Amino acid sequence: MLEKDTPRALEEAIRSLEGQFAALPEFSGAAAGPIGAVMGEVAARLGDNYPYFHPLYAGQMLKPPHPVARAAYALATWINPNNHALDGGRASSEMEREAVAQLAAMFGWREHLGHLTGGGTMANLEALWVAGSLNPGKKIVASAQSHYTHQRISSVLQLPFAKVATEARGRMDPAALEEMLKEGDVGCVVATLGTTATGSVDPLPEILALRQRYGFRVHIDAAYGGYFTLADNLGPETRSAFDRIREADSIVIDPHKHGLQPYGCGCVLFHDPGVGTLYKHDSPATYFSSRQQHLGEISLECSRPGASAVALWATLRVLPLAPGGAFAQGLASCRRAALALHARLSADARFVTPFPPQLDIAVWKPQKGSAQRIFDEAARRNLHLALARLPGTFFGDPAPEILCLRSVLMKPEHEQWIDRIWEILDQAANS
Repeated sequence: MLEKDTPRALEEAIRSLEGQFAALPEFSGAAAGPIGAVMGEVAARLGDNYPYFHPLYAGQMLKPPHPVARAAYALATWINPNNHALDGGRASSEMEREAVAQLAAMFGWREHLGHLTGGGTMANLEALWVAGSLNPGKKIVASAQSHYTHQRISSVLQLPFAKVATEARGRMDPAALEEMLKEGDVGCVVATLGTTATGSVDPLPEILALRQRYGFRVHIDAAYGGYFTLADNLGPETRSAFDRIREADSIVIDPHKHGLQPYGCGCVLFHDPGVGTLYKHDSPATYFSSRQQHLGEISLECSRPGASAVALWATLRVLPLAPGGAFAQGLASCRRAALALHARLSADARFVTPFPPQLDIAVWKPQKGSAQRIFDEAARRNLHLALARLPGTFFGDPAPEILCLRSVLMKPEHEQWIDRIWEILDQAANS
């Protein structure tokens, strides 16, 4: 079941890479040691995992990287470039610029400033740091269903933070946001396009309309949902939000989620390249090999793996970010899988569903009995779901929170496995 073409392609690529350094005198590196035995131990230890690569893993936001990303990342580690300064990662830095430009173009930006990060948390930190630098002391606000990292980041940056209430579908409530904006102390509104709990998409057109009246930065946390801008089967409301992304001030997207990359690979993008002046710093020994701007001069992180950039660049060569292309079709397939599961859940009296998926995440609760019990019974049958605590109002229930079940159907193969997923879920519920 595990893809096995990568090692063969990697072996050929290693020989090709070695040939490019043939002019160097040979030397003997450190002895490799008992690699075979240790790798056997590693494989045994890694078996103590859920099968994230398999379609019957339909729980958290986990999917395997594309084979070319896996191979390109591994190949880069033979060089082990560091994309902080050009001295440490000349080729991989250029590949990062090219890959990031393609992400920016996907959102409609030609002029931009951006770079890869270790993940969405660091990317969001940079975006909010810029927002706080441009609006000192002003409040950061995000929906009550936004990722918890925004509140923690605001605390790290010593900026005030507030949560905006959501409506019944888990989206930011524009009326509640406006009440907060009337106080005049909001510097940045975080719009989440794809919450991690339910995949809900904040109403970006309404948020942008409020910006015209109250004046604030708009940061889009699209760490999970950003790539869905390419999908051709979004609902009208969701589509209207993605169509307005280009009007934001900053965007975060995680290629290590839907972008088929190994962890960790996030990306932060700014519409105005001028924010790069905020990063200005001196390094007495780093930036001397080129007059070209080094990535470390526009990043809060210092050392970063060039291998992440190489893997993303290679993946974009195989799967360009084109509407209607193979990559976009895979996203549409994920959404169809979530809609299919939601339709079956909604038609079954044993389950309660709060609202249809906006992206590819389905949530539900049992009408009677325990979500935990169904979760456990499904796992015993090799179907791995996830649990989440959501507001009772989503289900028309007076309870503050309800433990419910959740499936992130982010593998294109999930569409073909819905019958099997439903069969096991049915057995687990009946048990």
